[in-house]
Amino acid sequence: MTMGRAVTHHAAGTARVRRAWQRTVASSSLPQRLRGLNARAGDAGMATAEYAIATLAAVGFAGVLVVVLKGSEVKGLLTGIVRQALGA
Repeated sequence: MTMGRAVTHHAAGTARVRRAWQRTVASSSLPQRLRGLNARAGDAGMATAEYAIATLAAVGFAGVLVVVLKGSEVKGLLTGIVRQALGA
């Protein structure tokens, strides 16, 4: 498929979707359209809330790692591993 043909095919698909949307809007009443918008809007916030919870969990985990890695025992272990790897 050539580039020009792909663009034409995409434009035809977009026009078809636009016509279908216009028929739907013209045939439905305002309360029906608002109910549809409200139903779709309810899912939009869920993804944002899930991302926020995952971000908070990651920050908490990073904080725990910082505390653990700053401890003298872990620091000694890591230093020993590096010295052994370098043959010192």
